[in-house]
Amino acid sequence: MSELAERYFKVKERVHEACKKAGRKEEEVTLVAVSKFHPIEAIMEVAELGQKEFGENYIQEALEKIALRPDLKWHAIGPVQSKKTKEIIGKFSLIESLASDSLLKELEKRTQNSNQRQDVLLQVNIGREGQKSGLLAEEVLPFAQKVLQIPALKLCGLMCLPPLDDNPEHTRPYFIQLRELKEKIEKELNMTLPHLSMGMSADFPVAIEEGATIIRVGTDIFGPRKQY
Repeated sequence: MSELAERYFKVKERVHEACKKAGRKEEEVTLVAVSKFHPIEAIMEVAELGQKEFGENYIQEALEKIALRPDLKWHAIGPVQSKKTKEIIGKFSLIESLASDSLLKELEKRTQNSNQRQDVLLQVNIGREGQKSGLLAEEVLPFAQKVLQIPALKLCGLMCLPPLDDNPEHTRPYFIQLRELKEKIEKELNMTLPHLSMGMSADFPVAIEEGATIIRVGTDIFGPRKQY
């Protein structure tokens, strides 16, 4: 078994144990393998092991990989420049980083003449960090209401990148905040939002305990990233 395969199955086992500890069914949690800066060969190897959902941060890199493996499900988990919007419609199963009026307007324009519906998550700056993109908690509801006015967009939930911390227990409060924010938005909008995308290599077991339905794991699967 290759080192890549060993790392992948270790992550799968950690997911299993976290779900067991939380009293949740494993199928409630989607593992997204974050493959930015990793070659298509590594993606193909992980796909052969049974992984079907992959996440990319950079649109151009993602589009090149999607062209080679359109059969896989791809998540856009990084910022999307408005000028790239035309290229992404129909390519990603989920855009996880919707957080600006400019991107929303471009998505509306680009989907008007398309028969495809685009699933989206709203990115929340849960730690209120100046250097990070994302909606502040108080901005989520009015922004969600705008999204719901666009028929071709399907609002599926929230995503966050909490402040980095070596201790996963320090990120737990942010995961709780995002879950409670989702519950509040659901109540205000009288609808169910199925997804909470939160948790990465260092803290995804805690995120699962707090209700994550999507976890994004890169380094613990692919190893350290190398630009290529």
